[in-house]
Amino acid sequence: MITFILADLRRFWSGALAVVVLIALSVALSVTVTLQERAVRHGSARAAEKFDLLVGAAGSETQLALSAVFLQPAPLPLMDGAVLSRLANDPRVHLAAPVGFGDSAYGHPIVGTTTGLISSLSPTLSQGAMFAHLGEAVVGSDVALSTGAEVKPMHGTAEAGGETHTAIAYKITGRMAPTGTAWDRAILVPIRAVWQLHGMHGGEYHDHDGDEADAHGAANPEQDRHEGHEHGHIDADAPLDEHFDAETPGVPAVLVKPKTIADAYRLRQEYRTGTTLGVFPAEVLTRLYATLGDARSLLLAIALGTQAIVIAAIVLVTIMHIGSRRRQIGALRALGTPVRSIVMLVWGELFILFAAGIALGIAFGYLAALTISARLAASTAVRLPVGFVFDDLWLVGGFAAVAAIISVVPAVSALRSSPATALRA
Repeated sequence: MITFILADLRRFWSGALAVVVLIALSVALSVTVTLQERAVRHGSARAAEKFDLLVGAAGSETQLALSAVFLQPAPLPLMDGAVLSRLANDPRVHLAAPVGFGDSAYGHPIVGTTTGLISSLSPTLSQGAMFAHLGEAVVGSDVALSTGAEVKPMHGTAEAGGETHTAIAYKITGRMAPTGTAWDRAILVPIRAVWQLHGMHGGEYHDHDGDEADAHGAANPEQDRHEGHEHGHIDADAPLDEHFDAETPGVPAVLVKPKTIADAYRLRQEYRTGTTLGVFPAEVLTRLYATLGDARSLLLAIALGTQAIVIAAIVLVTIMHIGSRRRQIGALRALGTPVRSIVMLVWGELFILFAAGIALGIAFGYLAALTISARLAASTAVRLPVGFVFDDLWLVGGFAAVAAIISVVPAVSALRSSPATALRA
């Protein structure tokens, strides 16, 4: 019987191929949506798990998490530097690392921070050594710059028409090991170098002319362009100073690693005031996942609708195909071929097409998800793991069950007329 089915499929290979491709494309859409949504959830969760608590100025929790954890450029209000001092000296805090944004180089964000945060992200460097002076930098694993190279910071980005700073050129001293986070694409420099470069001094957040610093802790680049000057000379060989006191300049965010879970909850509650905001990145991501889940449900509904339309069209085409073979089926019945054999013959032919389309669709969907994840990882440095899990067997089993049931329709329709009627057709 299998030989007969395969011979029949070879006879109508072009139509069979079209059916398989249509089924494959509809299944691939569902598989891609399922795998990609899971990859985004798992990848972002892994990226955020290195950051226990964020403290910033009162504002948007989502924007604070996206900017501080995923390094997405956006204006953040500055928080009083005294908050950093209190956190750094709090006995409940294992690590309090400030971050300062605003500059970039070669398309990579330059982030001002401390050696403590770098050690937390990458306990051992893959190359070189930690920065020890204001004019030194450590790069993420995905930054295509070698140790010893010099980096001139640009205020903002080249696309936004940013101006290159001339007061300092950072020398790369080391490279972090891969972390699977957005920080793999970052250039990390001493936070005090960022403050000095942008004219930020303790107590008040003003530049050298008294102009208010922008939300990233960097002064207005338009004024720099028109006035044609920098904020002042920076001693690149000055030793590192990571002691913070009440006169510390303002920062957009502080990444905090509490000593215990209980300390984390107490600190979050303590810094949820009218001027500061304490958030768990994981909680912010949970809310984003809920939104992502709604989008996934919508896309899956569209995919299922598409599959229903494709299946209906295939069934109609198959019934028409069966109608054109009524004489052949009538001859088989007249020769005494058992009814169940004829049903299995028609059912098997259609089910093979469905099975081939489902298998091809799963492969297409997997490759599409891999491609999308690779592109997202290239732009964000966040690793998005694409893979199947045990629960996906239910999805595959559902596809197979529907295919088996749908294939019965044309098989039954083949028996509606008697052999004599079929032979006279």
